Amino acid sequence: MFDNQAARRKFARRGRTAGAAAAVGAALIAVGIGAFPAAGADTSSASRSATAPAGPGLGSAALLQSDDFFQQGLAPVRATVDLTGKQALSACSGEETMRELTRGKAAAYADVTWTFDIKGTSLTESAADGSTDTSAASYAKQLDKLVRGCQDEPQGHWYYGKGHTFTVKAGAGSWYPAFNGDGKVAGGVAVIRSGHRFGIVELAGQPSDDPGYMAGIAAAAANRLAD
Repeated sequence: MFDNQAARRKFARRGRTAGAAAAVGAALIAVGIGAFPAAGADTSSASRSATAPAGPGLGSAALLQSDDFFQQGLAPVRATVDLTGKQALSACSGEETMRELTRGKAAAYADVTWTFDIKGTSLTESAADGSTDTSAASYAKQLDKLVRGCQDEPQGHWYYGKGHTFTVKAGAGSWYPAFNGDGKVAGGVAVIRSGHRFGIVELAGQPSDDPGYMAGIAAAAANRLAD
């Protein structure tokens, strides 16, 4: 499934230094089929959720919404949605996409890139419908293995920290804090699953010094993913 993963990961890691946070954010940006302010037509009402037309079996309503970010210290500004599964999964995966991970066999895909009012901070989420609980669990396991591959990095490179499993009413998953080359908190990543749906969420940036904000984002993402 990951025949080219080693080469891509080597390429993705080449530029990891203490100042790599900005590059990580750039690597996460995907070209979407729809871009819109988080507040709909008026950025002064950012508490309103943004949605786009749903794809078959999975749409942007199953992804994180603007309302999910405020308790984590994030004020969303804009969302770009794509339903093709061609967004890069994470900074760790290089150019790997959800469509490549599933070899195009998922029933549906949905991606979103969020920007916030904090410069250099962005969040991406890529989800897919695996059709069955078994296939979704298998893909989620592969995503988790991919993420854990970036926990052990040379000194001065950014890396993912210790994993934390969680369970919510609608699903479960694991989240990992991210640290830059200086060892400071710089976002995080989470692998999530709810029934036959699964996904990965990555935050580039630092809302606060407490990496626990990824726990709230991961839980919200898993709940949104439910049918």
